Amino acid sequence: MSKILIVEDEQAIRRVLIKILSEEDNSHEIIEAENGIVALNLIKKNQLDLIISDIKMPKVDGIEVLAYVKKNNSDIPVIMISGHGDLDLAVDCMKKGAYDYISKPPDLNRLLTTVRNALDRKKLIVENRLLKKRIVSDFQMIGSSKSIADIKSLIEKVSDTNAKILINGPNGSGKELVAKSIHNLSDRAHFPLIEVNCAAIPSELIESELFGHVKGSFTGAIKDKVGKFEAANKGTIFLDEIGDMSLQAQAKVLRVLQDNCIQKVGGSKDIKVDARVIAATNKDLKEEIKKGKFREDLFHRLAVIIINVPPLNKRRNDIPELVEYFSKRITDSQGINDKKFSKKAIELIKGFDWSGNVRELRNVVERLIILGDESEISEKNVKDFIKY
Repeated sequence: MSKILIVEDEQAIRRVLIKILSEEDNSHEIIEAENGIVALNLIKKNQLDLIISDIKMPKVDGIEVLAYVKKNNSDIPVIMISGHGDLDLAVDCMKKGAYDYISKPPDLNRLLTTVRNALDRKKLIVENRLLKKRIVSDFQMIGSSKSIADIKSLIEKVSDTNAKILINGPNGSGKELVAKSIHNLSDRAHFPLIEVNCAAIPSELIESELFGHVKGSFTGAIKDKVGKFEAANKGTIFLDEIGDMSLQAQAKVLRVLQDNCIQKVGGSKDIKVDARVIAATNKDLKEEIKKGKFREDLFHRLAVIIINVPPLNKRRNDIPELVEYFSKRITDSQGINDKKFSKKAIELIKGFDWSGNVRELRNVVERLIILGDESEISEKNVKDFIKY
């Protein structure tokens, strides 16, 4: 059922609109306002799916109602109606965020079509938001420590910007998780997140991977190839372990950051790209700069926002939450009954040296769940199945 607000100072027209919408779908809940002041109060008190508003009204007109909605309830589509067939007025309404503009007297078919489309759009927005929340939950940072709370706060602040981000942290600490969280919370979430492990690609192939190549540009280039930057257009490219990238490739990445364009290996044509860049490293890039292994100008381009992910050994109080989270995910995926960890088992796990960080902890939890025969993982299970 959809809740629709009709804002119209002429009672006869309100009656007509209510009749039309009720006959189209009697499940609609329709409320009405005889002026803009009443409308603003109703908007504040109700969860609305659609507003149909006259423009010319005394005191508070439809343009002011529209402005309030766009500022405070931007997901609600607003259809503007007016007896003044003014093209400039219609254009102005659309610029201010109206879903559509219909002249009085409204054409029945057009009105019903516009209402259906507007309600479908509102439904899609809600569904996308719920889907986005579910996606984000798959990549959430687990823990209540101050360091994790600070990272979560920073992620929320930077996600909807286009700022370049450098994530520092040891292997297995969750740098990839931070990058995915930022992408999934951003306006680019409907476009690709392209991941590149710079440490895993041979130096002679890194440029081809990043920027693509044209057929015949080198031995083995039997056809044109799209590079990672081009594939990430409108989305995000995550350059993991960027500290292992060659200086030659660094110079070309710097050009992309400066000019927003790439040039394929063996090509001469500039290709415009719009990809947000998130980089990560387990190295101290300032030390790498001193050694001549990393470009200082690239560092300053990348490090607009720096996020430091701590090793697990520095946030041991997060371990119980992580164990519970991993346990639930693992038992669900394996199709087995939930298994709890005893307090003594958790305390023992907290005391280990987690050099492999969160990734190592997850593997250990999975091992204990698979090998443990009881419904509760005991201190003895931990001693038997974890050798340190």
